Amino acid sequence: MESSDEAGRVVPRRLHVVPVLLLVAIAAWEILATRCSATSVPGDPAWAKAAQFVRAGYQPGDLIVFAPGWVDPVGRMHLGDLIPIEVAARMDAARYGRIWELSIRGARSPDTAGLTPVAITRGAGIEIRRYERTPVEVVADLRDRVTTARVEGGGGGPTVELAEVGFAPHRCLQVVPTAGVPLRITFPGVPLGTELVGYVGIADVFTRRDNRAPAQLDVELGGQVIASATAGVDDGWIRFAAPTTPGTAEVTFIARASSAHRLICFAAEARR
Repeated sequence: MESSDEAGRVVPRRLHVVPVLLLVAIAAWEILATRCSATSVPGDPAWAKAAQFVRAGYQPGDLIVFAPGWVDPVGRMHLGDLIPIEVAARMDAARYGRIWELSIRGARSPDTAGLTPVAITRGAGIEIRRYERTPVEVVADLRDRVTTARVEGGGGGPTVELAEVGFAPHRCLQVVPTAGVPLRITFPGVPLGTELVGYVGIADVFTRRDNRAPAQLDVELGGQVIASATAGVDDGWIRFAAPTTPGTAEVTFIARASSAHRLICFAAEARR
């Protein structure tokens, strides 16, 4: 059978059903893809079995991480008692000599970047990797020296907070500089190792939503800037580092913000 289009041309009726069939095919493919994606995520029995395996080999002081990041809440449901607040809010993973990584879909955690697993166990969609390495030695943690800090410039002194930075918890020193005025926080008599390592970010998702201005942090040692980092609202927890000479020195952090009420959180360790 035939019909006419708007221009009066004769079009076989069977061609009218082609777009319909195409839409049906696309809809069917999307349904199938959605179901496959859902079923590729391990369920509670798989996580329970993986958690049992980790618990059997876990040693006090081990770090447990999950990959990709969005599966973290599921992993914590099964192993959260082995991840206390101080571990969850860690500055980074360098202090940990043994790391358990529970991964789905082949993902890797930033905490295991550059490491090679010493053991891998696979089952029911979850891959468990164990890493072992020599942890760093922390000579001084600036967060533990907040009462010794000397403050100059615009804004108040630092406070130790458990803050949300980049949608993750971090124990950090929080400051709120006066807009356009550098805030200097000086720590006297800091024992140094061979490297000063730190992180900086902007706390509080609501202030990041309403205030898009970045934050700046410089680190001075002996009157010279040895490290700098700029943290944008979408950057999360930004690392900075600089080599140091072992000994004792005065370390100064200079926080800057171009707008008011910018919550800047940072943490730093002297390591060797």
